[in-house]
Amino acid sequence: MSRRFPLVPTLIVAAAVLVMVGLGIWQLQRRAEKEAMLSLVAANPARPAVTFPAYPPVPADLLFRRSSAHCLRVVRWHSEAGRAADGSVGYRYIAECATGIEGPGVLVAAGVARTPDAKPQWRGGQMRGWIGEEPDHRSLLSRIGGKAMPLRPMLIAGEPVPGLKPLAPPNVADVPNNHLAYAVQWFFFAGIAAIIYVLALRKRKPRP
Repeated sequence: MSRRFPLVPTLIVAAAVLVMVGLGIWQLQRRAEKEAMLSLVAANPARPAVTFPAYPPVPADLLFRRSSAHCLRVVRWHSEAGRAADGSVGYRYIAECATGIEGPGVLVAAGVARTPDAKPQWRGGQMRGWIGEEPDHRSLLSRIGGKAMPLRPMLIAGEPVPGLKPLAPPNVADVPNNHLAYAVQWFFFAGIAAIIYVLALRKRKPRP
């Protein structure tokens, strides 16, 4: 019996399978929480305007609410894929703004251009729009491990700066909800690990 079921490898594989199943169950729980949050966020654009949050994380009851922020000056620009209000795709330009010596700064998604090398001439000022979050480039492992930094608030401009096209208004469909896919992946990995180990044990079975 000990030759068919070596104790230490079996315990290691069993522990790994249990961890993966646990992660799958956790993702299903997160999915239910995310769906409840999305129901709240979907109604936020129609609610009254609020003060722009200075620090992360952005509470669900503020996400996509109307707000305004003052950009004292643009420190730098960066761009990434984005969608304009007319449905066309391009590059969304995000301004990193200073808000004063004592301020934390503010991010402003200022509009969309067709190319990644546009040079917006906007230097700052008052901007109205909706409260969003900065693009999420955090790794899955950092989020699972709880080590990921919260996403900073970002104002999604209601009117573009000169030279850029208007951004598409925030939509709850744009908020990623991949927890079911992640859960299926973890359950799949657990099943594959168990199958591979069982096949390995069968190969070790002594011949009569």
